[in-house]
Amino acid sequence: MLTVYLDFKSPNAYLALKPTLALAERLNIEIDWRPFRALERDVPSEGTEESVAQSHRRVRAASRRRLQIMYAKHQGIDLNFPDPLGESDLALGALAAMSGDPLPFIQACFQTYWEQHLDLDSESVVQDLIAQSGAAISHPLSELRALMEDSNAQAEEAGIVDAPAYVVADQIFVGREHLPWIEELIAGTA
Repeated sequence: MLTVYLDFKSPNAYLALKPTLALAERLNIEIDWRPFRALERDVPSEGTEESVAQSHRRVRAASRRRLQIMYAKHQGIDLNFPDPLGESDLALGALAAMSGDPLPFIQACFQTYWEQHLDLDSESVVQDLIAQSGAAISHPLSELRALMEDSNAQAEEAGIVDAPAYVVADQIFVGREHLPWIEELIAGTA
């Protein structure tokens, strides 16, 4: 089994979804999907009197975003960043409380955030996504944020620092660029 931590607002997690699903299909393995709150920031605006450090942060953030857009085009995804970036804690809490196959919910959350720019921290939006995906959750909506906090704390304690993160045989890999190595480990060829 492959454990994958994701955050719906993470462009890197969004870009990792298709390759991760393809890997699981090739290896005929199940994925244990888990939520993790990634730290995502808007690209800072250029200031009239910005310091060298501020300039470097802005340039790095803009470069990272251009690279993510380029990789998205390679996958046939039109990656449009919401402005401002939203939150996803309630939807992530729903994922933590989900029983059954969470994939339809996961795909709906990514689509809702990245294509429609809807708020995944809104009770009405998350309730609609749960219903549309046919998902079942074990907790009421009012408890999902607390469940997300507990889930995030457990993930951090286990060593997860960003999304997407992959866990294979107690080894943690952060980022989709590790998928070839992960595939070798799972297939037993590494």
